Amino acid sequence: MTFEDTDFRQETLDLENPFDLKLVKDFLLNLGFDFNPEEVEGTMIVYNLRGDIVGTGSHMGRILKYIVVAPGFRDTTAFALIVTYMTEKLLKSYKHTFVFTRPENSLPFTGLGFTEIAKAEPLYVLLEFGFESIFTYQEYLKSLIVPVKSDNVAALVVNCNPFTNGHKFLIEKASAENEVVYLFVVEEDLSAFPFWMRWELIRKGISDLNNVVMVKGGMYIVSGSIFPAYFLKNEQVNDVMQKQAELDVRIFADYIVPVLGIKKRYVGTEYACNTTQAYNSAMKSILPESGVEVIEVLRKAIGMGSDNEPDYISASKVREAIKTDTLDRIVEFLPDSTRDFLYSDASLAIREKIKSGKGRH
Repeated sequence: MTFEDTDFRQETLDLENPFDLKLVKDFLLNLGFDFNPEEVEGTMIVYNLRGDIVGTGSHMGRILKYIVVAPGFRDTTAFALIVTYMTEKLLKSYKHTFVFTRPENSLPFTGLGFTEIAKAEPLYVLLEFGFESIFTYQEYLKSLIVPVKSDNVAALVVNCNPFTNGHKFLIEKASAENEVVYLFVVEEDLSAFPFWMRWELIRKGISDLNNVVMVKGGMYIVSGSIFPAYFLKNEQVNDVMQKQAELDVRIFADYIVPVLGIKKRYVGTEYACNTTQAYNSAMKSILPESGVEVIEVLRKAIGMGSDNEPDYISASKVREAIKTDTLDRIVEFLPDSTRDFLYSDASLAIREKIKSGKGRH
């Protein structure tokens, strides 16, 4: 599809077409960018009326990516043309869109109406634009506020893929030590167990804890838009992963803590997952500046493992047991809600997905 402009011509590329793919890859490579077609869903390119490539833009879901204009055209309307076109396209499918860029490149985006919501120097600034925003999410949080008589207000963030006795132990500890606990459940559907099922397993499993308020994580708590590295399989910690974790924690500190009056955030110790270790490290570095104590709780174990080390409960061990048809060996890891579900026909599709290796994180 081609769109005409007074000075430029826009064209939507077909990334299944080797010629189109080479065109955008070569253009970006000459400007120092390594284009990965697996990281995008759609790409457009802009030419001037002589046929010279002026710039390009892509997106993955609601995230703008590879917004690049050739040096000779950076004083023209090309950047605004690309961003406006891509944003209008995304707003037809999503209520708002995000863009990551380096802090020194944020000004052109704010000039087009984007709002900066978090920064992780020197790699990232995160901006958003659309019909909804972080302030919309704050209104949702305000609807969940429980009046308290003390400062004993805590928070946990869980994915629970699936919900285990380790998660339950941590939630119960926070519940016993605080007047109210806000339990944020990662809403992104990039895990083997879909959000609605994780929510239900947790809800049933903690139904006796009257001071725990379950909260949907939305787009701002460990989401694939802000913290995509979380949903990758146990990669080595790198600067990108660490800075994504920092963005997530800074959003929590700046926009969520003040609304709910959170004073403590509980986390479990992490020995296996590098991404979660990076996340915990970011929390310990950032949250105390906002008056939030990070309470790290020793992960619950069931006896000793074959290596004579504590057999720590983990959701990854549960998924591995599902994959190898050895659930009976780790049944003590499972609260009633998860055990009953996994031993029922209702879980068949999820179990088959895990066995086929299609589940993530």
